[in-house]
Amino acid sequence: MGLKTKDLVGIKGLDRDDIELILETASGFKDVLGRDIKKVPALRGKTTVNLFYEPSTRTRTSFELAAKRLSTDVINISVSTSSIVKGETLQDTALTVQALGADFIIVRHACSGVPHFLAPRLKASVVNAGDGTNEHPTQALLDLFTIREKRGKIEGLDVAIVGDILHSRVAKSNIYALKKLGARVRLIGPPTLVPRELGELGVEIYSDMDRGLEDVDIIMMLRIQMERQGKGFFPSTVEYFRNWGLTKNRADRAKKDAVVMHPGPMNRGVEIASDVADGKRSVILDQVTNGLAVRMAVLYLLGGVRG
Repeated sequence: MGLKTKDLVGIKGLDRDDIELILETASGFKDVLGRDIKKVPALRGKTTVNLFYEPSTRTRTSFELAAKRLSTDVINISVSTSSIVKGETLQDTALTVQALGADFIIVRHACSGVPHFLAPRLKASVVNAGDGTNEHPTQALLDLFTIREKRGKIEGLDVAIVGDILHSRVAKSNIYALKKLGARVRLIGPPTLVPRELGELGVEIYSDMDRGLEDVDIIMMLRIQMERQGKGFFPSTVEYFRNWGLTKNRADRAKKDAVVMHPGPMNRGVEIASDVADGKRSVILDQVTNGLAVRMAVLYLLGGVRG
């Protein structure tokens, strides 16, 4: 059994059945990761290439471990020491990697749409590990997996996504994914960082943090992406934390069994207080662990499809 496509370039193009299949498959791999021997021969003989044009710790390492747990050979390409610095085009780099035998190309790029550009031009499976401000599909999938693991369901839950929505590919993938699975979504943040047009996706928009967090089931904090911003979105990080940072008092406005999430890396004291990040409500480290199972599931399912 596999997905209906050879690539995973975004949540927007998946239907509910695709998402449910990935989550169910990930559940099986989560069990595997609890064993003494965590490696399975499911994709033995295949090759995975991590082609990251942007810095990454969690996502790149997670994909590398996921591929190794499935017994694929793994190659990490460092952009700074590759022919890319000599002017080689993105397409030529990807075609060269494919010619060397890559079955899966995991790509992260600062420009939105890069995975969508590569996917129809390659026989290898392309997996989007984050493209500009567009999408980060595997992060949304691991977030869904974590929510379902902690709350038993997704449909009918109230989820607040808080922070730099404008620049967040995580937020966009989560909006698509959560809505497809029947959750209600609220976006909270400074008016300058929450595009009003996102209301067309069926989400509620709040600029008041305290009102927005009332009785939600899930609080999903986002990193302030300084590297993608110009100046003027908010006066200072101190003022940002005062108005939109998650403190214990603010977290208490949510339901008693609400959980706190963050895709990482965290800016402690800017978007989230340390006592909340490390507190009993936090499932942030669970997200990291679940990301491994979800990425194993994605590679495994894509491994059964070739165009």
